[in-house]
Amino acid sequence: MEELFEKLNLKPKNISLYKTAFAHSSYANEHKLKKDYERLEFLGDAVLDLVVADYLYSNYSETEGEMTKVRASYVCENALFEYSISLGLNQYIKMGHGEETTGGKYKKAIVADIFEAFVGAIYLDLGYATARRFVLKVIVPYIENPNITFFEDYKSALQEAVQTSKKSLYYDLVEESGPSHDKTFVMEVKIDNIVYGRGKGSSKKEAEQEAAKEALAKLAK
Repeated sequence: MEELFEKLNLKPKNISLYKTAFAHSSYANEHKLKKDYERLEFLGDAVLDLVVADYLYSNYSETEGEMTKVRASYVCENALFEYSISLGLNQYIKMGHGEETTGGKYKKAIVADIFEAFVGAIYLDLGYATARRFVLKVIVPYIENPNITFFEDYKSALQEAVQTSKKSLYYDLVEESGPSHDKTFVMEVKIDNIVYGRGKGSSKKEAEQEAAKEALAKLAK
């Protein structure tokens, strides 16, 4: 892992944090470890959101809705997967034998999660300023390149998939909570009256996209 830190110009203080950041649950289970990367992933996700939101606010004059969409495109799974692969983070993932033999080091969800976990580890070990510097160094070149887009319109993709089989498709609002300025919506997507996906978001559209994403994953199996 030393060569990784050298390449990224990072000087870690607590190496165990990074070992945890690269430990998949399958590896933790096989080796009876108390921790895997999931808690660090949760933390890193929040750090990423803040850094990218701050960057967009400071450098662009878009509306809240436009900035939300742009931020989503650079912290979505496709984007995180690209960042991880470009840095070679996936080569350091520790996973169980079964997961590794099925190509776990190249599975989009796992590789994307590792980037967030790594950011979480940097934040805890070296502080917000270093984590922010790292995130901006990785992500800003993508934001400034108009030829690179990551965000997928899952709703459109699902609509196209369902149209080929002439099945009915609609979305249901199943839950709405929180104050008017900070609402959370939960949507379900149904195909021929069967629930295929459920999503949560700060707007109905965002929740629908998450529901469509889950439905596409089920259809792909």
